[in-house]
Amino acid sequence: MKRNALGKLSWRIRAYTLIPMCVATGIGLSAQTFTPLHSFDGTDGAWPYAALVQATNGYLYGTTSGGGANGIGGTVFKITPSGTLTMLYSFCSQSGCMDGDQPFAALVQATNGYLYGTTTLGGGYGTVFKTTPSGTLKTLHSFSSGADGGVPDAALVQATNGYLYGTTQGGGANGAFGTIFKMTPSGMLTTLYSTCSQSGCPDGGYPNALVQATNGDFYGTMYLGGANGYGTVFKITPSGTLTTLYSFCSQGANPDCTDGYEPLAALVQATDGDFYGTTYAGGANGYGTVFKITPSGTLKTLYSFCSQSACTDGAYPYAGLVQATDGNLYGTTYGAPFSSTYGTVFKITSSGTLTTLHSFGGLDGAHPIAGLVQDTNGKFYGTTYVGGASTNCNCGTVFSLSVGLGPFVETLPTAGKVGGLIRILGTNLTGATSVTFNGTAATFIVVSGSEITTTVPTGATTGEVQVTTPHGTLSSNPPFRVLP
Repeated sequence: MKRNALGKLSWRIRAYTLIPMCVATGIGLSAQTFTPLHSFDGTDGAWPYAALVQATNGYLYGTTSGGGANGIGGTVFKITPSGTLTMLYSFCSQSGCMDGDQPFAALVQATNGYLYGTTTLGGGYGTVFKTTPSGTLKTLHSFSSGADGGVPDAALVQATNGYLYGTTQGGGANGAFGTIFKMTPSGMLTTLYSTCSQSGCPDGGYPNALVQATNGDFYGTMYLGGANGYGTVFKITPSGTLTTLYSFCSQGANPDCTDGYEPLAALVQATDGDFYGTTYAGGANGYGTVFKITPSGTLKTLYSFCSQSACTDGAYPYAGLVQATDGNLYGTTYGAPFSSTYGTVFKITSSGTLTTLHSFGGLDGAHPIAGLVQDTNGKFYGTTYVGGASTNCNCGTVFSLSVGLGPFVETLPTAGKVGGLIRILGTNLTGATSVTFNGTAATFIVVSGSEITTTVPTGATTGEVQVTTPHGTLSSNPPFRVLP
């Protein structure tokens, strides 16, 4: 292994964020509408590292890794789709930062309505917390850097069994290489796997966020380790049996790893059943890749960044991808130090055709570390780690990007059994007249313009959930899976 966990979190950021920000606005294709929504000034947070999540009340929620009412520690915030931001909680509000310090990960809204997240520091060696949508926060677990792990920097995922699953960058039974854990919504934590459990870490080390696949197993990436020392793709069962599927840098030695190396982000399972992801480095040009991999571990590199002059197509993707309602995958790149831009937003087809949608220039934000979320209004929302229009602080931004995609609905959760309670998230749901699960009608209650509650009806099968409203029929993204 080549770096410690805290090095993974910060060493590349420190290398680039001291570059002076240019004052030009970003460059976008004419078909796109890019809108800077908020520039952080330190008092309301600083340096957002994580992606946003849309909650059932229609707000977008996020975290900043610094700033806030206490000057340090970071924040939890909510922001309307039009850009009105409210700071909900400032970390380090307790002596010794026992409530947590420096959240790097996105939040996830569980089926109980709470938002769950992690902090990399505080409470010992990081925490897991939950918060109400209004900002009442409770620490659920404080890591010891022992067998339970330490320094969690990735988002949690709620599985179909109701547990929350996550990873840590430190601690574990084998030293400081991290863990994979599960936790009840009330905070009881069980360590499922300690990484680097074999000599030389062929099973990988420093795991990133997980995604639950349609087969019920979890898939993810590890930053380092594997057969070649440069990261892996793995799967792990809900009970903790881990299988390494692919070791990066299998195609040539570093720095000529054409298959990429050092993945920093979660995977996404697309509707074709394959997983898609990014590597921070490597590829044909050394500046990272987009890849796809089958559930059994056959990997194909789809795109190598910095394939254009001055890396105008992007470089160094920190974040993972999101599959939008048009079937394409969307993501961000951090940017290269010699480039004329400070990161990009891009889309890529499942076959590997990449289009740059926006290039950051400074005042509109710079160096996005987080990925995108598609709001049910059809627009994409994201954050940049630095840049922005604030005169007090080079503290990052929140932005939106419209590419002409229409509204849709999203289910929480995205899979469930007949009779299970389902929340449907959308836009302009007031006056809805029907809800169907792959054509089977369901009873429902319109809670608000952004939320409907329903149950999976008898006879329902896997497929689209559709909601008929006075404004048209909205379909779910992704499709809803009916479990046995």
